[in-house]
Amino acid sequence: MSGKTRAPARTVRLGRLLIGPNRLRRPSDRLEGFLVMLLAAAFLVAAAATPFFGGHLYQSQRAEADHLHQATAVLIQNGPSGSYLNSGGEAAARWRAPDGQQQEGILTTATAPGIAGAAAGTRVRVWLTSAGQPEDPPVGTAEAMFSAAVMAIGALCAAAIALLICYWLGRLALDRRRLAMWTSEWSLTGPRWTTRL
Repeated sequence: MSGKTRAPARTVRLGRLLIGPNRLRRPSDRLEGFLVMLLAAAFLVAAAATPFFGGHLYQSQRAEADHLHQATAVLIQNGPSGSYLNSGGEAAARWRAPDGQQQEGILTTATAPGIAGAAAGTRVRVWLTSAGQPEDPPVGTAEAMFSAAVMAIGALCAAAIALLICYWLGRLALDRRRLAMWTSEWSLTGPRWTTRL
């Protein structure tokens, strides 16, 4: 029974600390309460905006994928070694651009992973821009959703850390102000107390 009433009592006490009337509260205490409410409201806004941010990231990734055209390229020379030590490489190839023009250029293992260890004459799948330039393959729907969710949650965590730093800096400034005021008040009160002893 007492455990159930303890949590609401703490909540009421916290509410009084932040916004309740109290003649013993200093202006710096009121300012700190206002700072806490402001930062909490900012975090709630950031948390509410996180799904929209993630959705925007997902839509932008899918829009980029929709502007790419799939094509087949033929290697003119042997592709790079397929070993893990030589994961980056390039090879000359030719392909047909979206406008029907034949083009030649360099494919890398980033734009066409299929060239690794492939012999000249091998046909590999590539993704082209409207101008016919090779681009990195687009991510799948599940990968795009996961990537957008991770980035959105990461942005929310970064916002939370930034808000905590803001609170810490504000609290530090207020504590310095309180200490200066306490020192000033003690310089007036202290001598009267010490003479009584």
